[in-house]
Amino acid sequence: MTTQQPEHSPLGKKVDYQDHYDPSLLFPIPRRVKREEIGVDEARLPFRGVDIWNGYELSWLNARGKPQIAIATFAIPAESPCLIESKSFKLYLNTFNQTRLDDDRALVDCLTRDLRQAAGAPVAVALTRPADFAAERFAELPGESIDGLDIAIDDYSPDPSRLHADAGEVVEETLCSDLLKSNCLVTGQPDWGSVTLHYRGARIDREGLLRYLIGFRQHNEFHEQCVERIFTDVLRQCRPETLTVYARYTRRGGLDINPWRSNDPAARLPANLRTARQ
Repeated sequence: MTTQQPEHSPLGKKVDYQDHYDPSLLFPIPRRVKREEIGVDEARLPFRGVDIWNGYELSWLNARGKPQIAIATFAIPAESPCLIESKSFKLYLNTFNQTRLDDDRALVDCLTRDLRQAAGAPVAVALTRPADFAAERFAELPGESIDGLDIAIDDYSPDPSRLHADAGEVVEETLCSDLLKSNCLVTGQPDWGSVTLHYRGARIDREGLLRYLIGFRQHNEFHEQCVERIFTDVLRQCRPETLTVYARYTRRGGLDINPWRSNDPAARLPANLRTARQ
């Protein structure tokens, strides 16, 4: 699949929904362009990570034509050369609605193959079937909330100069905020999220961090790009020894996207637990 630029995607355009299998609808976007903008060399990424997607509107037909449903989880590695534009992902998943498949394995194999081709790297796919829906859990992001700080805001752009760390003892802590909001890079539609930062290093000034995070409120970027910008700005301005940034965004079109980035060798992938807003 050839990669394309966001302005050529189906975002913000009227489209006809297809309900028969069509992998050509997937729209890969190179990560390189936005990474160059924030000074990240793709050959030497300052982080490892994954984009965790959850698809809540997946349906297909079994071999006898009976509808099947599942919640699908997709893990796209941050090292992949491309992210996948979310509306194209939704359109692609809808093409299974009237597609007959022999069993769950056939569906997972198909999804795995197509998404690997689009992202340019292996993508892990898992299904949660209705018998297991009751076991699904909710949890808020870990950390001490900084949202209660009484600050005045008059600028809504993500200015890295707001970030700084206090000289002194090394601390290890987790801070979180539910006030993350950014806008779609193409349509300008709002994207709502929560973010948590775990770091070890000089103590990060909390007011400056909250001002910085609120600064994304009128910023236009995809979810994955926002998280990488946050990670890179905090790393450069505050110089922590280790840093992990994880965001959970509310769903749109039956999909939520949850990017995780870390340079901490001890950090483990987070459990894929939905927040209350998701």
